[in-house]
Amino acid sequence: MTDALPEYYFRVRENGAAVFRVDTENRQRRIEMDQIAVVNIRKGDIKPQGDRTLSPADETAIRDWIDARQKLLAQRDLDDIFRSIDHLNLTTQWVQSKATETQLEAVTDHLLLAMHDLRSTLVRKKADRLVKK
Repeated sequence: MTDALPEYYFRVRENGAAVFRVDTENRQRRIEMDQIAVVNIRKGDIKPQGDRTLSPADETAIRDWIDARQKLLAQRDLDDIFRSIDHLNLTTQWVQSKATETQLEAVTDHLLLAMHDLRSTLVRKKADRLVKK
């Protein structure tokens, strides 16, 4: 753990974050967090809290956080897809080696429809990419 705390704290929410300025330079030597803004990642909006005016340093720190957060979320999306591929492989192995007739009856239609939907979408997207080349 480092001695110095970051200047800003971002409380992550579904679409962004609440942004706090961290203050340890007070008489009580307590950590104080003062909310200065709310960020919407999808829209790229930064809304100052109340009557505040954000300093250029505040805006730069927030924009840097937005950029880093968007990259992290994009990476997580890709990781989720690769986990889905692994899960499909495990599902195939389960169907081939462990599934009972009753279990297969319960999941087959759902799996076939989901896989058909995925395949159709992938084929269409690939065709679109090939046409653009």
